[in-house]
Amino acid sequence: MYSRTEPLRQPVQFTFEGQPVQAETGETLAAALLAGNVGAFRTTPVSGSDRAAYCLMGACFECLVTVDGTPNRQACMTEVRDGMVVTRQRGAA
Repeated sequence: MYSRTEPLRQPVQFTFEGQPVQAETGETLAAALLAGNVGAFRTTPVSGSDRAAYCLMGACFECLVTVDGTPNRQACMTEVRDGMVVTRQRGAA
């Protein structure tokens, strides 16, 4: 399980790569994944390099993930919700 160090006021739980992640209502996926020390959110299509959130405002597209089977979701622009299933996006979707 990915874990956080700070207490959560209104907790929700989702999974990332099959592992439970604790988040707080109102957080973005990027914030929750970074707080959980997840590491890479995706790999690049050409070289397979790891990428994670960079700009946190929707401009760079480094934080693309697959959410509930839908690829190309920007983690920094997607609010967490209880029970969502998130996976790394590997290469081009």
